[in-house]
Amino acid sequence: MIRAGIIGLGKMGISHCAILGANPDVSLVAVCDVSSIIIELFKKYSDCECFTDYKKMIDSCQLDCLVIASPTKYHTEMVSYALDYNINVFCEKPFSLDVNEGKLLAKRAAELKLVNQAGYHNRFVWTFTEAKKMISLNAIGEIYHFVGESYGPVVIREKLSSWRTEKEQGGGCLYDYASHTIDLISYILTKPVKVSGTQLKSVYSTQVEDAVYSNITLQNGISGQLSVNWSDETYRKMTTQITILGKKGKIVADATELRIYLKEDNKSLGLKKGWTTKYITDLIDNVDFYLRGEEYTAQLDHFIDCIKLKQPDNISSLESATYTDEVITLLLQDSQ
Repeated sequence: MIRAGIIGLGKMGISHCAILGANPDVSLVAVCDVSSIIIELFKKYSDCECFTDYKKMIDSCQLDCLVIASPTKYHTEMVSYALDYNINVFCEKPFSLDVNEGKLLAKRAAELKLVNQAGYHNRFVWTFTEAKKMISLNAIGEIYHFVGESYGPVVIREKLSSWRTEKEQGGGCLYDYASHTIDLISYILTKPVKVSGTQLKSVYSTQVEDAVYSNITLQNGISGQLSVNWSDETYRKMTTQITILGKKGKIVADATELRIYLKEDNKSLGLKKGWTTKYITDLIDNVDFYLRGEEYTAQLDHFIDCIKLKQPDNISSLESATYTDEVITLLLQDSQ
């Protein structure tokens, strides 16, 4: 059994607890949170050792892997401490507020041959995986433009402060929402390297932005747009979509379906001229435990499988997460 621990028992931490608890190869032995109320509940209703100090947990529990779901501000120090103990690490997104620190940690984890993964769950959504496949097979020909979008109703009125409303702790639409969209662009297309015309707009928040708009240029020279808004109450929950335009057609993908338009039949791919829709239910690789979406279990199952097989993560490593951190830094600089 792989001995696992979790730091941070908020929404994502609790989800990870449930998913790891259902994995037959994992023994969830320890949890850590600064909230005494949450810790008391875990003491009462679980068999986990409970801590309010993550260093004491790591020092005493002989963990094989660690899931970090704390505010972004603490990611680098927690990852670093885990690496000191040769512990495989899964870290929630975004990885680091300091991209240079993040790069050093990613390099160190790779040199130690420890499995390291960032929680960009869109890389495990099969419609987006299929979009990546279609691009690699040149289904829509030479790409000349893209649009990455995310919208949702996170902040739809003035609200009390929390770590999500404090930029220095990793709060705000850019870190919390746009990071997913940026990472998805990097995953399906290639690494963004330049931004321009960036606008970080506050709608209801006073200390952070609620919307992010920018022009983005990729490593291969293709340009496109980033449009993210977490103050859009016309959406029931976070909705992410990528649109990719090519000389032979167009791809539009979100978490429920992929639509591909071709100007001519593509016999090698079995696609006809016009629109073809592939639904997530047609593409899905079922997981043993469903919570919030198959992708959340799929990413942790992949993390555990990499540990079992002693092979590096090739889907969402900390190194790939630093690419998104780099773009966030560029967006912040450009907006000023």
